[in-house]
Amino acid sequence: MGEAILREGDNCWARAHAARAAVLVDAARYFEVLADAIERAERSIVLIGWDFHSRVRLRRGGGEDAAEQELLALLERQVRRRRTLRVHILAWDFAMIYALEREWQPLYRFDWTTHRRITCRLDGAHPLGASQHQKIVVVDDAIAFSGGLDVTVCRWDTPEHPPEDDRRSDPGYESYGAFHDVQMAVDGDAARALGELARERWRIATGRSLPKVRPSSGDPWPRGLLPDFRDVDVAISRTLPPHEGRAEVREVERLYVDSIRSAERSIYLENQYFTATIVTEELARRLAEPDGPEVVVVLPSSLSGWLEQQTMGALAAQAVRRLREADARGRLRVVQPRLPGGTGLCVHAKIAVIDDRLLRVGSANTSNRSMGFDSECDLSIESTPARDVSREIRGVRDALLAEHLGCGAQEVSDAVARTGSLVTALDALSRGERRLDPMPEVDPGWLAEVLVAERPFDPERPLGVDDLVAMFTAGRDPARRRAGWLLPAVGVAVVMGLLVAWHATPLGDLDPRDLALRASRWGEGFGGGVSVALVFAVAVTLLVPVTPLVAASGMIFGTAKGTAIALAGSVLGAALGYGAGRLLWRDAVRRLAGRRLDRISRRLGRRGLLSSAALRLVPIAPFGVVNVVVGATHIRSRDFLLGTLLGMAPGTFALAFFGDRALTALRDPDWGSVSVAVAVAVAIFGAGAFLERRIAASGGVSPSSR
Repeated sequence: MGEAILREGDNCWARAHAARAAVLVDAARYFEVLADAIERAERSIVLIGWDFHSRVRLRRGGGEDAAEQELLALLERQVRRRRTLRVHILAWDFAMIYALEREWQPLYRFDWTTHRRITCRLDGAHPLGASQHQKIVVVDDAIAFSGGLDVTVCRWDTPEHPPEDDRRSDPGYESYGAFHDVQMAVDGDAARALGELARERWRIATGRSLPKVRPSSGDPWPRGLLPDFRDVDVAISRTLPPHEGRAEVREVERLYVDSIRSAERSIYLENQYFTATIVTEELARRLAEPDGPEVVVVLPSSLSGWLEQQTMGALAAQAVRRLREADARGRLRVVQPRLPGGTGLCVHAKIAVIDDRLLRVGSANTSNRSMGFDSECDLSIESTPARDVSREIRGVRDALLAEHLGCGAQEVSDAVARTGSLVTALDALSRGERRLDPMPEVDPGWLAEVLVAERPFDPERPLGVDDLVAMFTAGRDPARRRAGWLLPAVGVAVVMGLLVAWHATPLGDLDPRDLALRASRWGEGFGGGVSVALVFAVAVTLLVPVTPLVAASGMIFGTAKGTAIALAGSVLGAALGYGAGRLLWRDAVRRLAGRRLDRISRRLGRRGLLSSAALRLVPIAPFGVVNVVVGATHIRSRDFLLGTLLGMAPGTFALAFFGDRALTALRDPDWGSVSVAVAVAVAIFGAGAFLERRIAASGGVSPSSR
């Protein structure tokens, strides 16, 4: 056994003793154990999480009343039963992109309508775009849980993952697919350390301190929960991004590097994402060694939706390709679980097992975000000469593999012992209905390459406003240069496609003149023009892209009137967004973006008119988003609106003219009209690229101005 991997103050915050530790595989087990711990609580329950849902059922299928087993009902009942008990819930103040997936108004459900000794707060104490991703529950500072599982909907499942299971549903939700995740339970000093971490997070998020917890009279360790480990040290590793003067913490990343470098025989990983640059490079280096360790990576069968597949999925495909190129000796397996019937499994776990020396269970994905951008918490147990738990660590790994392979843990253990190889044993056992299939070779394609060229979806560090500006105006790499040529090509293709569709499909039965005439009647007269401009303003405020709206204005109303309506609507929409940012969300935007925004906005404010015009000539974000963010800066409204008018005027005229010419090409197609429409499209995008390069070269909003 080599040198110790875990080093307090370097790759872990603390190492604390636990009399008992248990690995809880899949949410059915975790939720049941958590319900038992809640019912045994005497003084304090602290829940820290990325997401909570008041009506998630913790126990299912045992004949009990479903409503009585919901999270909030359990908490309410226990608070009323124990007069000394207080409950504190800290949930991430989530981004609106997740609004449809979550319970609306968590403060209302968990705070305003509950017992006075149940307190809920939202955690927004992180950089702009980051998240509070830790998933921690601490009961009486005597037992604590941490890992990958949020106490929310669409998580509950059993290790059997049956294709159809009536219990795999939640109130207000249809049934969902199979879901795999892992949590760890600890007691003793390790639980107290997690209690300190949770109270510190509460103080950072709310500005208020929670009192320390007096020892309880009973033992909250759940009935029937057999420990996997006894009398071990548990290490706590964190990721904390720099924010408002607080130094960053990258213990999670450091532990990944140290553990991969220390591996002798095998590295086993399960994770939702696989995009972290530093993890990929460290694994590739070990695979290139002549006698390096075997590497098994278990990834989800699919990701959630097209956007995630085209971003995080594309980055994962690139990382896997890098590892396969480094694997000259066949020691790598990147696999995805398959269930009976060929259905996939959502792997949400964040697991690492290094040889039989180190077990790691946490909230941190193997993504750049989890290395330095989001807040994370991982727990680790290391086998040492003083406390040899190698058999227990190996047992956890074999049980995880057995779940995916549809066999027993002993069968996995025997196969590994017989072959002396983890990957050979996996290959031999992965032949049934439940198996681990190799991840197919995937070419992310040029679209995905363009989308992820700057990794805006998986940043390695927090981005300030100046970083966002630089991202859109700095020198382009090959992928972004390809994007610059892509836009004019798409414009030409759209024009040509419309011409073909109009004259080769039933669309040709429609008269474009009649359509344009009917639409233009709405905007007749001064009042009509004003009403159309108002609708335009509301649309851009609701984040409808401004470019197609301007082109449509030119197509319907002609170049002159279309330009006037689009400019009026753009300026009015800018005023609405600016006002909203200033009156409603100014403090929130500044709090999220941090002190750097204040410095940057003051710098922009000194040149407000020129800055606003530059933002419109080369937009760094959607039109409506820029309006709200600028409302939180020091740019004066007069400068912003006049700068918007000046900056938008050339592009608005060009786009309106393009729309007018495109309609002419549709109405009376000939080489002349088509050539004009195509030439205008190329000129617009070419001018945009030229202006972007000139502004970046001038240093006005380039990285050199940071």
